[in-house]
Amino acid sequence: MRRTMVNSTHVSYFILSAFFDTGVFKYLFFTIVMCLYVCIIGANVLLIVVICVNRSLHEPMYLFLCSLFVNELCGSSGLFPFLLVQILSDIHTVSAPFCFLQIFSVYTYANVQIYNLAIMSYDRYLAICHPLHYNTRMTCTKAAMFIALTWFFPFLNVVILISLSASLQLCGNIINKVYCDNFHIVTLACSDTTVNNVYGLVYTCTVIVALIILTFYSYMRILRVCFSGSKQTRQKALSTCTPHLVSLLNFSFGAFFEVSQSRFDMSGVPNMLRIFLSLYFFTFPPLFNPLIYGLNLTKIRIICKSLLFGKV
Repeated sequence: MRRTMVNSTHVSYFILSAFFDTGVFKYLFFTIVMCLYVCIIGANVLLIVVICVNRSLHEPMYLFLCSLFVNELCGSSGLFPFLLVQILSDIHTVSAPFCFLQIFSVYTYANVQIYNLAIMSYDRYLAICHPLHYNTRMTCTKAAMFIALTWFFPFLNVVILISLSASLQLCGNIINKVYCDNFHIVTLACSDTTVNNVYGLVYTCTVIVALIILTFYSYMRILRVCFSGSKQTRQKALSTCTPHLVSLLNFSFGAFFEVSQSRFDMSGVPNMLRIFLSLYFFTFPPLFNPLIYGLNLTKIRIICKSLLFGKV
């Protein structure tokens, strides 16, 4: 039996109100989501294996890509199994501990993705704008250190974020989404949320903005080299940067849709469209990034062809 815990300070479960009765179509939606999840797992695992087992790919750029693919696997696994269960269920509830576990998974995915894309843009900046010094400025040891930091800081940030949210006294338990979201939980609070708001604002205005500036600066310098260099330099720069730019734009669109849904009134938008835009963030980057890099980066493409179709 569903009930909203009004004037309560302890919430044992949350109701995901964005789900609606789809009748027999729920089996169709289940099949579609399952196929997407299998494709995401297959594509990302394939490229992780390719990079790990081939010593010729043990270079900083490919190590950053491996980190990117691992993160996409973690983020997808934090959402899709839960989503598949909810699609077939008639009661769309989730226990509070599991809800916060899902928040940890999806928020870590989003944060690590931002760090990864920023570091990858810096790596391409060094390779294209300072090619003679690249091997000394970006060694595999430094790349491993950067990767460790891109996981440690988001992990620490999300742990603090969830700790602040878990300590709040809540007056409701209805989340108007198809998965658990920290912002919506904070809006349910009866107690003072000043600390949560200040922490989120400071983190966004310092760390996130700094990473965006680093990414923007790196690509501006790369574009400058593309327009001022020779045709050969321009072609080489574009061939290595195009996948990164497409990946960055894809993630940015997903992040924009997700932030818009959390911060603005979307009641006038059809429910199916809202769900699609909400899931875009966790579906399209993990699905298309392996395809983008696998098709555009020559070394990865050749090794993938040899694995899938035999010697080429």
